[in-house]
Amino acid sequence: MIKNCMEDIVEDLLPVVLVNYEGVCTCSRCIDDVKAIALNNLKPLYATSENGRLYNKMNEMKAQFRIDVINELTKAMEKVCDNPFH
Repeated sequence: MIKNCMEDIVEDLLPVVLVNYEGVCTCSRCIDDVKAIALNNLKPLYATSENGRLYNKMNEMKAQFRIDVINELTKAMEKVCDNPFH
């Protein structure tokens, strides 16, 4: 099975961004919009095995990698806050 590990990484790092946004809508639609926007701007990390997933998970620990993902999540959060779907 092919898995885009970036989805899991975005899911893991989203709470880091959410703590900086008081009063932001956290309904499932807005959160999904944030994740989708961020994922569309991040390079996918596909894996076909558990070893590949673990390798990608280790990349998540690198500082610059985390900064890049958090940066895209922050931009996505700003976009959704400025133009919520509902």
